[in-house]
Amino acid sequence: MSTDRTRTRRHAERAQDDRAELDAILDAGVVAHVAVVDDGQPFVIPMAYARDGDRLLLHGSTASRLMRLLAAGAPACVSVTHLDGIVVARSAFESSMQYRSAIILGRCRPAPDHTEALARITDGLLPGRWDEARPMRTREAAATSIVELDLVEWSVKVSVDGPGDPPEDRGTDVWAGVLPVRTVIGEPVPDHDVPATVAIPRSVEERVRRGLG
Repeated sequence: MSTDRTRTRRHAERAQDDRAELDAILDAGVVAHVAVVDDGQPFVIPMAYARDGDRLLLHGSTASRLMRLLAAGAPACVSVTHLDGIVVARSAFESSMQYRSAIILGRCRPAPDHTEALARITDGLLPGRWDEARPMRTREAAATSIVELDLVEWSVKVSVDGPGDPPEDRGTDVWAGVLPVRTVIGEPVPDHDVPATVAIPRSVEERVRRGLG
């Protein structure tokens, strides 16, 4: 939901109020940039995440200063962006990017369903991997922190425009257009000591099939 804090002021025509658009942007990514302020200093940290219904799950170490701040309810801003193209205009001023972006504001709290939340994040990266991997050890679970953030205050901005050159620039002998940008997942590379008889798991095959972005 857009609020006065998240209302798009610059290029307001690119703002999207549809919750489905927010979900699509979040579901297409695996890395979020999370910002908090610690002792007056802003920090922005890339983190693994997954959307689980109306909440965003963030994953990190219990030893992380950021995770301790988030778990304590420090105000946070989460950003996810997909770059879809570089817009090459006839002037540097009009050049830009095609993108889909979302920000979420709020205060996190520890996820009450720690094991289930870990499974959601694991499967968010590799669908079905939680059931394929060996069970998590007690010390590993204890070293892992999961916080949740309600998807209540958010903003989505999408740009699909090509060059926005003024009429006086069009028709000149300067190339303009769009360079499409795609994030791809390559063929799986097995670890050196995986036996040749071990097949690529379904979770990896599924991630290759889905790709990213």
